[in-house]
Amino acid sequence: MHRRTILKSTVAWMAVAIVAPALFAGQARADAMVDAMAVVQKYAQKATAWDGPTIGPKAQPGKTIVVLAGDLKNGGILGVTNGVEEAAKAIGWEVKVIDGAGSIGGRTAAFGQAMALKPNGIVINGFDAVEQAPALEQAKAAGIPLVSWHAGPVIGPDEKNGVFANVSTDAMQVSTAAADWAYADAKGKPGVVIFTDSTYAIAIAKADKMKAEIERLGGKVLEYVDTPIAETSQRMPQLTTSLLQKYGDAWTHSLAINDLYFDFMGPSLAAAGKAGTDAPINVAAGDGSESAYQRIRAGQFQKVTVAEPLNLQGWQLVDELNRAIAGEKWSGYLSPLHVVTADNVEFDGGPNNAFDPGNGYRDEYKKIWGK
Repeated sequence: MHRRTILKSTVAWMAVAIVAPALFAGQARADAMVDAMAVVQKYAQKATAWDGPTIGPKAQPGKTIVVLAGDLKNGGILGVTNGVEEAAKAIGWEVKVIDGAGSIGGRTAAFGQAMALKPNGIVINGFDAVEQAPALEQAKAAGIPLVSWHAGPVIGPDEKNGVFANVSTDAMQVSTAAADWAYADAKGKPGVVIFTDSTYAIAIAKADKMKAEIERLGGKVLEYVDTPIAETSQRMPQLTTSLLQKYGDAWTHSLAINDLYFDFMGPSLAAAGKAGTDAPINVAAGDGSESAYQRIRAGQFQKVTVAEPLNLQGWQLVDELNRAIAGEKWSGYLSPLHVVTADNVEFDGGPNNAFDPGNGYRDEYKKIWGK
């Protein structure tokens, strides 16, 4: 009897030992799912309240500024450029836009043209500041204030590179939101391919964060693909076909640091017999381009973009330059991000295929400037 009791106890203990890890794993997955969905829902809401600056210097009169656009084919860079032009008109400044056309040589030449114009300020739009270090030194020596959009992983002043303020949403929040959506959509079992471009420090930081978040939650990163964003039209069709052949149905979601990667995947996916809403499901951690909005609305090979308020950020860049010219500190403003899906694609500027918050930012900046 004693031996039988011991035997029964041993069997019972072994049963618990076998079942417990499965129960704990299931609970951990459930907790991760709740956390992931909470992050997504937080950033999918309407943006109706202004949380930016309300005080600052009045408009500095008669200024001319130059926008150095990394590549105007990039929807994010184009959106910010349009915002700068709109804000400059409101503040009473002249704007000249020079396109770097997606290459280091093109951006070097553009910076040279900008310096020859002797502007009152320069906007570095969509490329790493360190790439043009000699030109930055020249601008600093000439006393020309610099502001930037996505010129590095640090938001705000970049004293090392002489940038008064680098404007961005929190890139790590953007990456987390994208990864969390993919995890939740895959019901806790995503097989992810991540697309990034090591030319840009911010792109690597975003991709690394997405990889870390997927793995932290318990998902699987199938491959981490480093391919130039400026060459997506040439590279993505064949790369998509190769990845489909390599991973098949295990590839459930794509995570990219920019919508541009998905501009050229559709034909390859369709040729492989995929419908617009079939896996792999494409999710972009920036920037909310016009084509991304159109794909999401139509259900064609993209379900999510984590959009930045590009036009608002253009206004912020002008405000930051105005503060620099007036000898004041940067505003400290961190602009909001927005998880765009088919459910909320018509919110906050959606009909115009952009995240343009309905928070009255134009009027708020005009008040600051006395316009």
